[in-house]
Amino acid sequence: MGKAADSTGELEGIIREMNYVYDVSQRISEIKPLDLLLDEIMESCKTVMNAEASSLLIYDGTDNNLHFQVATGESGGFIKQMYFNIDEGIAGWVARNRTPLLIEDCYSDSRFNKEFDKQSNFKTKSMICVPMVHKGKLIGVIQVINKKNDGIFNERDLNIFKILASQCAIAIENSHLLEVQIQQEALNRELRTAREIQQNLLPAALPVYSDIRISAKLIPAKQVGGDYYNVYKINARQTLFIVCDVSGKSISAALIVSTIYSAIVTYFELNKNTFELVEFVKCLNRVLIESTTSEKFATCWFGLYDHKMSSLKSLSAGHNTIFIFKEDGSIVELKEGGLFLGSEDFEFEYEETCLQKNDVLLFYTDGVTEAMDSGFNFYGEERLKNIVKENFSSDSSVILEKILQDIKSFVNEAEQSDDITCGIVKVIECQRLTT
Repeated sequence: MGKAADSTGELEGIIREMNYVYDVSQRISEIKPLDLLLDEIMESCKTVMNAEASSLLIYDGTDNNLHFQVATGESGGFIKQMYFNIDEGIAGWVARNRTPLLIEDCYSDSRFNKEFDKQSNFKTKSMICVPMVHKGKLIGVIQVINKKNDGIFNERDLNIFKILASQCAIAIENSHLLEVQIQQEALNRELRTAREIQQNLLPAALPVYSDIRISAKLIPAKQVGGDYYNVYKINARQTLFIVCDVSGKSISAALIVSTIYSAIVTYFELNKNTFELVEFVKCLNRVLIESTTSEKFATCWFGLYDHKMSSLKSLSAGHNTIFIFKEDGSIVELKEGGLFLGSEDFEFEYEETCLQKNDVLLFYTDGVTEAMDSGFNFYGEERLKNIVKENFSSDSSVILEKILQDIKSFVNEAEQSDDITCGIVKVIECQRLTT
């Protein structure tokens, strides 16, 4: 009973933290002028981290300088006017190395520039300083200074602050993009921008492994949509496959996709060393229940692959059947899991299966099987399975391309009715551990 209570309390704590960070992320992701956005980022960071002061420095590649755009705290007005080279100070080191720092005593750190304190009459004691990087591009540096009540920042603070920094980087990039584009055209341009933002949530490149090959693609029916997929390398041994299909289309569905992405990133940062598939899905479900309306939900499939054992834990939250194609021509169907996410609390279950060399795993959304021709006929599961069988011996990328070509041929001139997401995982080699 005590263990169960502790587990429940820990889960509730994780969910509260995820929701809190999510709420802040949502506020800073709203469309607003850049100067207001930066002010909101700083105030939010200071509040979340319970810090005396915070500052944000934007990197300008033209002069290789970091510019203090905003600073909160008693000396904020002074610091706001300053800038310095990327080779200077703690912020410069963090920007140059793109590595976060947690410093308990700044005056004992040789990288700390004491001149800022002398000029601003502010005493810097401790600090968390984190780079803001998006898709390999340095946006700037964000930092919080002096935990209130003489507290000390810890590793959990650092993890939470890294999550905020990644969300801030996206918000600042999107704000720059939106400010330019809104001037050029109205709704159409905004929708195209929203599609670019949503594409940024998808993996720029899939992880590469020696034992499996992964290929996946998302083709939205409209400028923005409700499908999402990703592949997360949790550690050297485990990889998580995710595919989601949000009810509805366009902006409302895209907003829920953003919620799912934010919740996943937050969970991984807070629990990357203790990942549990069922707990992860339960947390994601709770976040969607609390942040979406009752008529909005998402079907999802989660596949946790163990590279050492060549085994797969599969959990389907109301999603389409997942297929594993075998060398002997047989097909394994994976359906175990539970209800779709965002509806109600549910005790999810997973099923586990061992994969063999040359096995082909297929995951997809219903935009594949329900693709319609001009006569309103569905593409269907059987045609999909036949294409995989016909190309079973090919590489994952070839199998995927054959599927997409066949869907296009079937649909012909008919308008795409739903987002299409399809992924192929092919086992190249297996390794079984005996212990």
